[in-house]
Amino acid sequence: MTRNDFKIKIFADGADINGMKEMYASGIVSGFTTNPTLMKKAGVTDYVAFASQIASEIPDLPISFEVFADDFLTMEQEARKIATWGKNVYVKIPVTNSKGESSTPLIKKLSSDGFQLNVTAVFTIEQVECILEALTPGINSILSVFAGRIADAGVDPMPIMRKAAGLCRQVKGVESLWASARELLNIFQAQECRINIITVTNDILARLKYVGKDLTQFSLETVQMFRNDAVSLGYKILSESTGFKAE
Repeated sequence: MTRNDFKIKIFADGADINGMKEMYASGIVSGFTTNPTLMKKAGVTDYVAFASQIASEIPDLPISFEVFADDFLTMEQEARKIATWGKNVYVKIPVTNSKGESSTPLIKKLSSDGFQLNVTAVFTIEQVECILEALTPGINSILSVFAGRIADAGVDPMPIMRKAAGLCRQVKGVESLWASARELLNIFQAQECRINIITVTNDILARLKYVGKDLTQFSLETVQMFRNDAVSLGYKILSESTGFKAE
């Protein structure tokens, strides 16, 4: 499969350099996102060195790098630094800082200065509306709504994502993004909501090979997998004394 097989842009979400390079070469993805948590998981110890290498390896697809300061003055300085890492770089700005203070004044300032932003950790339509008011029309921007985490809260994300996608379409240059995908089905759900982009981890992207698979055949292969694994481990349920053997 290639990126042309989808009505939505698929961005690979991660911080493993080899995995990112693999996805870049695959022709499936249209961009990349990462964040400090993913970098921690991948064992990244030098943020700038990591970002420089990725920007060099992937010079022609959008890549989002996130600020991590908690005060807005330092956050702005980090944003301006990140933006120098490449013309394809988007600066990820969280919707609030860790104290719950809105980032919209900074978003408005950076957007008016022409910076490509990816506003992240968005959960509500109210947040979407505030961000869209702060973004400068015509400047490339991404609004990342965390559909997966909304679902984790027991809330159906589909109505929120449909509404967010519609609002983003009203502002030139703004793309909606389905963040925190949990399963391959989310790609098709995001398409249904007319979302522009979905971020997907490499382990989920690996399941693309199953798309369109005959479900009866899939069922049989699953049973065969269970059987083969049980046999390979030498599992037994019935003892020899019963006169029966597990086949």
